[in-house]
Amino acid sequence: MQFIYYPRCSTCLKALKKLKEQGLDVELRDIVQQTPSQEELLHWIQQNGQGIKPFFNTSGKLYREMNLKEKVKDMSEQEAALLLSQNGMLIKRPILVDDQNIYIGYQKEIYEK
Repeated sequence: MQFIYYPRCSTCLKALKKLKEQGLDVELRDIVQQTPSQEELLHWIQQNGQGIKPFFNTSGKLYREMNLKEKVKDMSEQEAALLLSQNGMLIKRPILVDDQNIYIGYQKEIYEK
């Protein structure tokens, strides 16, 4: 199981704490130092089945500075995955990936299972 997070994000740290409390062994991956590749993101977008919007950190400073709210609507999955792969701070976090599932953002009910 892979846990992709930003080490200075309090929500990510809260999610990581929940995983550790349950004794789960996760591979940690810093979203800035090891930004997911375009190929990984495309795979996750298709695996998730909810389009590209859930992958964008819409509350992030960079998202707002780049005025992506309007631009994302017209992006293809390829374009979105390329943009996200170029800057990890644009990606919603944390991301929890196992063999069959991907969970984007902190969802309390998921992390307490």
